[in-house]
Amino acid sequence: MGFGGYGHWLIVLLIVVVLFGKGRISEMMGDFGKGIKSFKQGLNESEEVKPQAPASQIPPPPAANSATLNGETVIDAADPKQP
Repeated sequence: MGFGGYGHWLIVLLIVVVLFGKGRISEMMGDFGKGIKSFKQGLNESEEVKPQAPASQIPPPPAANSATLNGETVIDAADPKQP
């Protein structure tokens, strides 16, 4: 006497149709189908867009004969190799 027989499910289906109406149920199923379709499209779009490698966050070290002063690179004037 469990709740799994065809007769029980037929009664449940009949109650649902009476409560919501045939039009409302078909509208809900249409919305459900549109949601699944949109979800699948979103998955396909995310697979197409490949993430780029992040840019290096560490700046290269300054040259041995230069320094930074107020955001500008200053070259050591005592170095004979520099013009």
